[in-house]
Amino acid sequence: MAKAELKKGDHVAWDSAQGEVKGEVVKKLTSPTKIKSHKVAASKDNPEYLVKSDKTGAEAAHKPGELKKAK
Repeated sequence: MAKAELKKGDHVAWDSAQGEVKGEVVKKLTSPTKIKSHKVAASKDNPEYLVKSDKTGAEAAHKPGELKKAK
């Protein structure tokens, strides 16, 4: 679970169906947005983070509790 606030450029890891994925925080999302065809219901009270995979370059939104700082 993310304890400290994440910021742009932080290196993070998260679990996926393919195992652990590492990437970088692109930005904090604080309003509803769309990534490809996926609706992200982010808000100031319920922010999400846009992250970019190191391996594939794919971008996705994740809730703070799904991310952990990577080494």
